[in-house]
Amino acid sequence: MHDTGEWQALSAHREALDGVHLRDLFDRDPQRGERLVAETDGLLVDYSKNRLTDETVAMLAALADRTGLRHRIEAMLDGEPVNTTENRPAWHAALRRPDPPPEIRQQLDHMAGFAADVRGGGWQAVVNIGIGGSDLGPAMATSALAAYADADLDVRFLSNVDGAHFGATTRGLDPARTLFIVVSKTFTTTETLANAITARAWVADAVGLEKAGGNFAAVTASPDKAREFGIDANAVFAMWDWVGGRYSLASAVGLSLMIAVGPDDFADMLAGMHYIDEHYRTAPWEENLPALLGLISIWNRNFWDWPTYGLLPYAQELALFPAYIQQLDMESSGKSVRADGTPAGVGTGPVVWGQPGTNGQHAFHQLLHQGTDIVPVEFVGFCRPNHPHIEHHDLLMANLFAQAEALAFGAPDTGDPHRSFPGNRPSTVVLADQLTPRSLGQLVALYEHKVFTQATVWGINPFDQWGVELGKTLASGIAAELTGAATPDPTRDSSTQSLINRYVACRRGVTR
Repeated sequence: MHDTGEWQALSAHREALDGVHLRDLFDRDPQRGERLVAETDGLLVDYSKNRLTDETVAMLAALADRTGLRHRIEAMLDGEPVNTTENRPAWHAALRRPDPPPEIRQQLDHMAGFAADVRGGGWQAVVNIGIGGSDLGPAMATSALAAYADADLDVRFLSNVDGAHFGATTRGLDPARTLFIVVSKTFTTTETLANAITARAWVADAVGLEKAGGNFAAVTASPDKAREFGIDANAVFAMWDWVGGRYSLASAVGLSLMIAVGPDDFADMLAGMHYIDEHYRTAPWEENLPALLGLISIWNRNFWDWPTYGLLPYAQELALFPAYIQQLDMESSGKSVRADGTPAGVGTGPVVWGQPGTNGQHAFHQLLHQGTDIVPVEFVGFCRPNHPHIEHHDLLMANLFAQAEALAFGAPDTGDPHRSFPGNRPSTVVLADQLTPRSLGQLVALYEHKVFTQATVWGINPFDQWGVELGKTLASGIAAELTGAATPDPTRDSSTQSLINRYVACRRGVTR
């Protein structure tokens, strides 16, 4: 792609913009802030504070056409095998269609019935056991939609194999009144299965092993293994191989979320996702919110050579949103070869990080404003809060707008280099009316399709994650050595073997 005419034209255009300050762009074009925005269904993206012009957007649109983005969108949304290395669809969009395939409709009905039973069944708590996409999505969404949740039911999330996480997650809970949902496609995920076994023993101590299975449900593609674990068949929900973990929130992976907020609000979230799916399919590039975010990310990553971006939600309910998008983007985009196996040829996968405003202002914004590296920022905010403290919300949003303004324009030169704010630092503002189940669904789909746009331009497959597997494979062998079940690998490097020896000796000394 980097040797096409469209790419070369963008490179030349980028050189022409070198030395142009955002102050200049706004001075020359007083309507810029009203024009370089895109909006649909209460969701607005203001990209005017990026180092680009109308010409840039037109050239990025031409690049999208050159890569066949429109065809790729159709293929993904229609269930064609776009996951080329595994030869299967990535059909998460089917999960939120108003007319889904029968097996999805049946599953949603099963989930709704189960959720209703749990919500009215006298349970104290629900604990979702999963990791990665089996944890981040429902954990993020349950936190985001806390204002819509059943106040009498405590929904928690257990992911880390560290025993301290199990202790913290179950602290204060009654084992007999705690329902665990084990989410694992294979039902063999090391961390998840270890936590599930510990949870079963914890429940069994209270109710007996024979009854412990009644405190468990499962979401898996291996129902036989779930039943062997002791889980009733009616409490087992399907996972499909055409839904990747980080794209699975709308599937049964979201069962804990549905239990928290109820089937109706879950359906509203699906409707928000589907709306953005169809917007992505049909809107012109200049008005297409996900495509614009993805193309601007390409512009910043590949033409300005900025390898990272900060995702800063000015909403405490979205505290987990940066981590969720971090997995979505970095696991999807962290590829150095194209889908056809050839080298990518350009930088891919930006490093994604962030935390809620205004906390970040007192942590890392110093670097954003005066550091030697430029870091593009995406702010997310809402016009109306889900709480009655309007004065707090006004102050929160004033800070969001002020941060974007300060990054773009800096401050007048006072002659003191320590108080110099150069500005010309890019940001995008994503602004929604209110954080609701529907708008959360829109945000999730917005970023899913942003990532797909990037991947299409780079020519990579965003739906596999082979890089996750190597460390897991090596860990299983090392774990056997730590317990004495296996002898040391004679081919292992001296550093790793020395660390293993040190750990084993220290552990034996502590437990002697």
